[in-house]
Amino acid sequence: MRQMKGFFTMLLTAALMLSAGSLFAEVDDGSHIKITSPKDGATVGETFELTYELTKGSKAAHAHVYLDGESQKKFPGTFKGLSKGKHAITVQAATHDHDHLAATDTITVEVQ
Repeated sequence: MRQMKGFFTMLLTAALMLSAGSLFAEVDDGSHIKITSPKDGATVGETFELTYELTKGSKAAHAHVYLDGESQKKFPGTFKGLSKGKHAITVQAATHDHDHLAATDTITVEVQ
């Protein structure tokens, strides 16, 4: 039952992000983001490091990290104590003013 709830939460989060994205089109400034670790579909422990590469375009200053659609404010680079099950991780480029840019990458991991 708990896994089904997590699945539906991820599905709803993805739908909300897609619909919000169409309402607030992000600027494509030439930035690129690639999550380098863990790999999409990886099985991880409850604590693991997230690494990504941000190639800054004309407006990018930093990136925002989201776990299951929730912003990870001042993300330190390591997820700790995640619940078991599937989780979606998104990294998105942002300006100095924290406005989102089009560059984004999303992976799904399975916490054992």
